Amino acid sequence: MDLEIVKLEHLPDNYTVHITLFKDVKNAAFLHEQLLSRNSDFEYAFIDASVVVSRLQLLSAIFKAANASVNGALQTPNVHSETVASLSSSKNIAEAYRRFGISPTTKDLLVAKITFPTETQAQPTPSDLIAKHLQENVQGSSMPVTDENIAASTDLAKVRKYYKLNGINWLDALDENAPAKTQQIESLVLGSMALRGV
Repeated sequence: MDLEIVKLEHLPDNYTVHITLFKDVKNAAFLHEQLLSRNSDFEYAFIDASVVVSRLQLLSAIFKAANASVNGALQTPNVHSETVASLSSSKNIAEAYRRFGISPTTKDLLVAKITFPTETQAQPTPSDLIAKHLQENVQGSSMPVTDENIAASTDLAKVRKYYKLNGINWLDALDENAPAKTQQIESLVLGSMALRGV
């Protein structure tokens, strides 16, 4: 299983970020139900990969959520739901869950798990147990979280709709397959996330 451990700067050393991408997920409805029932065994950020344009976008949302956790400024129940909400350009949390979180029809799934010591759990869950739990419960093919793997899952029509990027003439004029267009979309998405609710 391709569970990557990412060290994000400016976060405390005891915060560990785990990420992976699952393709062709067969049991999205089951995973969605676990989140709705608040099953603590499934405390992950389950993100629909079709609305993510790059690894940087994913890591930006994770950093924003982890930073909110460190500073006691979470606006959602936990750091994982905050990660999903951080992908949105709107402060509407329910809308963010619908647009960016897992749904029963999700095919490709980005998974993030942020571990750190808490009052109830002094020792965070070890990486090998996280990998084992995901492998046993997510029916899909795990692969590395790379820009190429993410791009293969991205639905640009949805991304442009959710981030209000339709009707931007200079963006429309760029060649669909040009790397410059992908970079511009990524920049606009990151700007929208950063300016969330302003």
